[in-house]
Amino acid sequence: MRSVRQRRDDGSADGAPLRDRLVAAFLRTPDSPALLLADALRIVGLLSVVYGVVVGDPVTAAMFALTLIGLVATRFLGVRGGFDAIVGVALLVAAWCSALELYITVPIVDLPVHFVLNGALAALAVIALRTAGIVPARGGRVLEALLVGTVGVTLGVLWEFGEWAGHTWIDPEILVGYDDTIGDLLVGGLGSFAAALLMRWAAARQWAPLARGSQ
Repeated sequence: MRSVRQRRDDGSADGAPLRDRLVAAFLRTPDSPALLLADALRIVGLLSVVYGVVVGDPVTAAMFALTLIGLVATRFLGVRGGFDAIVGVALLVAAWCSALELYITVPIVDLPVHFVLNGALAALAVIALRTAGIVPARGGRVLEALLVGTVGVTLGVLWEFGEWAGHTWIDPEILVGYDDTIGDLLVGGLGSFAAALLMRWAAARQWAPLARGSQ
């Protein structure tokens, strides 16, 4: 049985090194309307960072920078265009709701954003773990649901810790509270388990990054 290190060095079943697969996936030419939309969303993410730096405050700029990292990560991982676009929309909606303080003025948007974004990020994180060879590429649906759900709940806890840290040390206007935290964790966890149902679709590559190029 090969070690995790060997799997990382060898890459996926096509035998290409992991770094080469990631770069090739990032540089591939968009070949579908969904992937073109996802690329357009990345441009919006870049412009959002500029907005955060020029017009917003350091917290807003940092938030948009993290959003852009998520937008770029989907392209490096070579996920299919439809899932790429879903992640992009979820990230940008969540970030702009925060920048425009919609979580305060229109609190009803908070839970739907947590449901969709937490689920999308949980699926994306599991795809990243599989790409790196840290978890098996295939498993039963029950195991897959537990994995995506567990990763999603963990991300939700980290998210809430980040909100608390931001409220405590950076900006007291950041909304925190017992009811808010429990509600966010519950809805985010449900979103993660719901995302597990779409995991096979989300993980399917619209373009096989290095399968042909490595031969």
